[in-house]
Amino acid sequence: MLHVGVMLNPVTYRGIPAMRTRYESIANYEDAGLNYGLIPCFLRLEDIHIATGTCRAFVKHGKEYRQRTLPLPPVIHNRTLYRHNENARDINKLVQKGIYIFNEQNRFRKDHIHAILQEDPLLGPYLPRTLQANLSSIHTLMEQTRDVVIKPSSGSVGRGIMRLRHSHENWTLQCAHPAMPERWSTLRLPAGKLPSFLYKRLLHVPHIVQETIPLALYNNRPFDIRVTVQRGYGGIWGVTGMFAKIAPSHTFVSNVAQGGTARSLLEVLPQAHMLQASNTARLINELERLSLQIVHRLAQSLPRLADVGLDLGITHEGNIFFIECNGRDQRYGFSQAGMNNVWKETYTQPIAYARWLLEQMPSADT
Repeated sequence: MLHVGVMLNPVTYRGIPAMRTRYESIANYEDAGLNYGLIPCFLRLEDIHIATGTCRAFVKHGKEYRQRTLPLPPVIHNRTLYRHNENARDINKLVQKGIYIFNEQNRFRKDHIHAILQEDPLLGPYLPRTLQANLSSIHTLMEQTRDVVIKPSSGSVGRGIMRLRHSHENWTLQCAHPAMPERWSTLRLPAGKLPSFLYKRLLHVPHIVQETIPLALYNNRPFDIRVTVQRGYGGIWGVTGMFAKIAPSHTFVSNVAQGGTARSLLEVLPQAHMLQASNTARLINELERLSLQIVHRLAQSLPRLADVGLDLGITHEGNIFFIECNGRDQRYGFSQAGMNNVWKETYTQPIAYARWLLEQMPSADT
């Protein structure tokens, strides 16, 4: 059988012998490989030797994993979030050598994604007002909407998000404690004056500012929706699944990594909107249609895109808004929502896509 590469970050990679791989399910990759006649080999970028065309990788041997030196797999699924330019250069060298790395880039700036989508007039109604954050733009949106969120342009899993809101004649800022992210504070801002620490953050890290989406509530808590969209066998985009992410009681951030709760949409939507079953089904169909429209637009600008997680919000009235795109979808929310078959399918689709890519290559390359 052929090998397919799964490129992991160092922490996940080191946990493979003890099967402590955090959010990644190595077993699901193995099951998917059996279905498609492929052997997953798990590797790091730093263990790839371009000059010799080989790599050191973990491969299952019996019931355990052993490191082996292998010919470099011609297809690799990138599951890393490399920050440095030299890592991007190394990945580009592999692409130049003819290695097909899908999800070649996994870390996207929020302002860049918004700019790509804004070019499509059909997507405009689904995009909240978004500006690059500075003192002027923040004050502009504060005056226009009275409720805004400020996010790091390259932040992930909900870290660093702040909310400015006007109510009862006062402005407040809700944010996490910098040293203890699980602790959230609400600061009152006299006359809407922004605190000095916000100035410092904007100077050191690029941020965006957006109008706050008035998210629908489930059990009096706001929720948004994670939609996993992937290419499968044949290279066709499809929605693998979706679930609701419900914010904890102490914050507006719904990310599961920040204490949010994952639930099935069929459980959440009827209670959130008091909708009939037919309306719930119609809303799910619209979420799927919009998700496919978004990824088709993104794929025109982002090289070798094949596996993303979209966050979409629904308002009290049932209107849908795009929130953000995640290049490394953390799929364990499906497991937490009790959707184990869908969770396994999120691993099957990338392996199916890898199988199809291998079949398109000349036999000498595979």
